[in-house]
Amino acid sequence: MHEETPVIVACPNGPLLVRGDVPIENPDGTPVQKNRRTVALCRCGASVLKPWCDGSHKIIGFRTDLDHGDVPQ
Repeated sequence: MHEETPVIVACPNGPLLVRGDVPIENPDGTPVQKNRRTVALCRCGASVLKPWCDGSHKIIGFRTDLDHGDVPQ
């Protein structure tokens, strides 16, 4: 059996794409069931489907290209 190496990709101004067998847990350590091999994790904090991305980053103008200390207007 060939095991695929897990890959995590940070999408510009968007979620983290997680591909492969990577366990996902809630902050309390409870495992979260994945229904797909590739999932998108929220990193803007605005998703109502946490830990999954629901596209809220587009609505709130989430940016990942800011310098440290910059605050979006």
